[in-house]
Amino acid sequence: MATNVVAAFESSLGTLDIPCISTTPDGFTEALAAQIELPAVGVPLDIDGISLEETDANLSPSSRQLVEAKTGITPAALGVAAHGSLLLQSSPNGTEPISLYPPRHVAVVREDDIVPDVRDALEWLDGEFTDGRRSAVFATGVSATGDMGALVEGVHGPADVCVIIVEDR
Repeated sequence: MATNVVAAFESSLGTLDIPCISTTPDGFTEALAAQIELPAVGVPLDIDGISLEETDANLSPSSRQLVEAKTGITPAALGVAAHGSLLLQSSPNGTEPISLYPPRHVAVVREDDIVPDVRDALEWLDGEFTDGRRSAVFATGVSATGDMGALVEGVHGPADVCVIIVEDR
């Protein structure tokens, strides 16, 4: 079943014109390098076998460095296959601003963290926020608004999104 869920996630991302790359932990650094434009900022990914330490991403950016960054790299807690959505959690490391401010967002999600639909994501979230100190958002595609007429992308967040799926060992 996991293979079907991953294929559905990739298909949903394709519908949104979001590039999606699958890689092993061993191939992660190379896959990421092909997707980032420097300067890049990131937060620790907390995924076994991969790290941003070997990249040129700044993991403790100042406000100025965040504004100047071309790429933000963050983990996604979940991928939602039915919609190609990413569940992005807040963190003390700055996941929210790093996923929003740079024009390109590279989200990294573990293959095992892709769920079929929002109902499954909400069940997962049920136990995550009992202390009330964390938040999460579902992000689907690039930032866009149609408030003023024509659809405009990249207004309230990244204009470009890429997803890297890290295959399980």
